[in-house]
Amino acid sequence: MSVMRFIFRIICGVFAIVGGIVVVVTAVSAVAWWYFPTVEHRVPSQVILTLDLADGVAERASAGPLAWTSFGHALTVRDLVEGLDAAGRDPRVKGLVARLGSGDLAMARAQEVRDAILAFRKQGKFALAFAETFGEAGDGNTHYYLATAFDEIWLQPSGDVGLTGVRLESPYLKNLLDEYGVVARIGQREEYKGAMDPLTSTSMPQPVRENYQKLVDSWVDQIAGGIAEGRKLDVAAARALIDRGPFEAAEAQKEKLVDHLGYWDEVDKAVDDRFGQDVARMSVANYAGSLVPPADAPRIALVYGLGPVQLSQGAPNPLFGEVSMGSQPVSSALHDAIDDDSVKAIIFRVDSPGGSYVASDTIWREVNRARDKGKPLIVSMGDVAASGGYFVAAAARKIVAQPGTITGSIGVVSGKVVLTNLWSKLNVTWDGVQAGANADVESANHDYSEAGWSQLQKALDHVYADFMTKVAAGRNMPADRVRAVAKGQIWTGADAKANGLVDEVGGFATAIKLAREAISLPADAAVRLVEFPPPENSLEALLRNLLDAGATDTQGTREAATLARFVRLVEPLARVLTPVVEAGAARDLRMPEIRTDQ
Repeated sequence: MSVMRFIFRIICGVFAIVGGIVVVVTAVSAVAWWYFPTVEHRVPSQVILTLDLADGVAERASAGPLAWTSFGHALTVRDLVEGLDAAGRDPRVKGLVARLGSGDLAMARAQEVRDAILAFRKQGKFALAFAETFGEAGDGNTHYYLATAFDEIWLQPSGDVGLTGVRLESPYLKNLLDEYGVVARIGQREEYKGAMDPLTSTSMPQPVRENYQKLVDSWVDQIAGGIAEGRKLDVAAARALIDRGPFEAAEAQKEKLVDHLGYWDEVDKAVDDRFGQDVARMSVANYAGSLVPPADAPRIALVYGLGPVQLSQGAPNPLFGEVSMGSQPVSSALHDAIDDDSVKAIIFRVDSPGGSYVASDTIWREVNRARDKGKPLIVSMGDVAASGGYFVAAAARKIVAQPGTITGSIGVVSGKVVLTNLWSKLNVTWDGVQAGANADVESANHDYSEAGWSQLQKALDHVYADFMTKVAAGRNMPADRVRAVAKGQIWTGADAKANGLVDEVGGFATAIKLAREAISLPADAAVRLVEFPPPENSLEALLRNLLDAGATDTQGTREAATLARFVRLVEPLARVLTPVVEAGAARDLRMPEIRTDQ
């Protein structure tokens, strides 16, 4: 049996399993759609909005078929910000009830949601938070920090407030690698660029320790400040509470960290008592889905740059919707938005730990082209916009980051792992031929030659100099000032602003505000956010990815062609079924990977 035929049969088997799941879910969805009316997201005359963070708050709706089968869609940052902004001015909306305490919630994401809640309350609206516990499901600090933005905090009597502070940690593998004869040959610029330290060190190097300590201190100060503001304490008292945590429910109430102890049914009754039993409930996601901006509102392009920066198409994983910031699709989206005369400004939402230098440079080129053409481009940073994630943002007219965003990490790291001694221990020998003095420069079976190591250092110097030059030009900073903040340090958004790397502290709403200002619109003027490129329906995306894979197979095998023809046959069916189901529902510019306990 040929290898290609064997691989094809595996692919067909997997496709059959996935196809079977999709068919079953499609059938169930069709039956549900037949028996139950389609939700039209009409807003009742009196309504309480609901928010459940266990469902998560995503940067962008997933395009994977597992999202397609979810009978709904995850709340996105855009839904939340636009929805609560409109709800604050909507007399039909009486308040907000949120369930917190579970679900991943990084610091910057918590601040994004927190800002939206505070703005909602500023319009005179009531907001209540309930949690079974703050901490048992993880991220207790950030969930409780978010809760302090609400008028009232309810906690289940069996729960606790896991207010413990923040810890960053990483494994260091050098001793293990030494034992097995593995050598990491890494070059970096500069001393704070710790992405490969776990391979080259036995413990956290002092410069990195100093940098990380500043990071966690900044985060804890932000949490303490939020607690002090929300619970009407002084900052020193709030900071002391963090050092004393965690707190059981009764103790948390005694310390005025929560207002009431009770269960969800008691919260529900309290809301009915306050607003009346006739007031309807509606999710923030569905409320946001009901919003339709005026057709003649100025168009602002929204381009997403999410995930590791790669020299690739950056297409979502066809099963799970995982994404990378591919140089081709992101630069193309920016290019199209820049050249579209109907687009008055661009918001570039970046959430990325960095990645390929060349891919970052490709995307930077389009951001800089917007600057040259005079089209306002505002970067809004998510949880992380570091290293290559900062590189792509450097030329923007304005950069916005949350106080807790991880950004900076301006530097470069590269090298290879040498396995010569490992093979020797295993009695394995490698042999081969080459043409070209440096043909083995990337081989893991040979250490760098003196010339090869020198070439690596030259390349690192070039990339580092280019990175700093672009930051200096984009931020209008002198070279010596850039150098001081560009030794590989990672910064919180608050510290990045103090160091001139960020213009304003805030989130998505702040970016929209700056875009309005850039095109001379009033602060309350309606705008139409238009995604570039337009999002595909998730099942269509799966089929399109499979079709593209078959169409671009360089081997031109009959198996691939058969699969492509099958997808072409299925695609019209997908176009019919998708609305039914979805109606309900190299040289690395990369920051270090660290485990965060928040």
